Amino acid sequence: MDYQSSKLWTKQFIVILLMAFLFFICLQMLTAGYPAFISDIKHNPAQGGLMTTAFMVAAIVTRPFIGILMHKLNVKRMAIFSLIFILLAIALSYKLESVPILLLLRVFHGIGFGIITTLLSTMATNIIPNHRLGEGIGYYGLSTSLGTSLGPMLALSLMAAFSFHVLILLSVLFTAIILILSFSIKSSSKTDGKPTNSQAQSLIQYAFDKQAFLPCLLIVCYFISLGGVVSFMNELGKEANLGGTVSLFFLTNAIVMTVIRPISGRLYDHFGHKVLIYPAAMAGIIGLMLLYFTYNTATLLMAGFFYGLGYGVIQPSLQALAVSRVAQDKKGTANAMFFSSMDLGIAIGSSGLGVVANSTGYHTMYAYSVLPILLLIMIYTLTFVINKHKDKTIKKAS
Repeated sequence: MDYQSSKLWTKQFIVILLMAFLFFICLQMLTAGYPAFISDIKHNPAQGGLMTTAFMVAAIVTRPFIGILMHKLNVKRMAIFSLIFILLAIALSYKLESVPILLLLRVFHGIGFGIITTLLSTMATNIIPNHRLGEGIGYYGLSTSLGTSLGPMLALSLMAAFSFHVLILLSVLFTAIILILSFSIKSSSKTDGKPTNSQAQSLIQYAFDKQAFLPCLLIVCYFISLGGVVSFMNELGKEANLGGTVSLFFLTNAIVMTVIRPISGRLYDHFGHKVLIYPAAMAGIIGLMLLYFTYNTATLLMAGFFYGLGYGVIQPSLQALAVSRVAQDKKGTANAMFFSSMDLGIAIGSSGLGVVANSTGYHTMYAYSVLPILLLIMIYTLTFVINKHKDKTIKKAS
């Protein structure tokens, strides 16, 4: 595979985008479906959120090992075996209503998810030309974000019309299609870029890179709110008496992200992250506050527009920032850290906001979801001010 090529739209890139799109549809169908299903049969949103938390924690624990494994094992074979593992974990969930067994299967699914998302993201960033990194990650992020938005919408629609078990069958079908597509990926014995002094590299060195830490911390903050959005939108719809129209929130998200992703990617390449983070964070806050006031479809659609705008800009911008700050052979590490941070945010949001919802109701819960995004703005601002001060000090000293 020619990683130095300036061409973005290669056959391999398109296949990876399609796999990511289908994978995230399947992922988010189940992320939205499980809490709704468990909440209905157990009447406990905190227990429903635990299904997502267990899944995300499994992925977080798994990802630190992926960075070093990609330097030692055949990436294509890793992808194929992981997809088979995921397929079995989802298929075995069919017709089950035992929470402990479903929880165990979600852990297995989370392990496979941690591997596949890291592999796909690293393969994508490796074949994107450096001078088009923001644009390329923007398109890759578009494929994952469209899946993230369409998955819950499809899940809620299927569960309203049929049942959770039909949702499981469709997830199995999508995973089978992704598995078939994985055979067309060009084989690679390891990720590109030779690690320096590879024999001396430890698991910790391949699991963590301090240069990628700040973007990862910031995405945790944003994804705490996303955990509440994905897991409890169905319950908000019931509380607001919106019925099936609540799925339009995710449709609006998908449309907005389709438009904004290519634009934000080019802006990142030309101007960097500083012109994007503040507007994106504010758009997310507006979207969440509109959910707090949502009792009709018009307000719901406005919330979907603003939240989709924020999510569509901030996720690929921070991922591009994380990847650009590390060496070529550490891109897998940066991607693993970044996706683990996304998972951690969703895990915290799904369980923590579920507890909040138990006490306050779903509308008020979305108002509390603003707090982690405010924390994101504070951390980003403090870091920017500190770095600016350091730059001025260095210039004066020189």
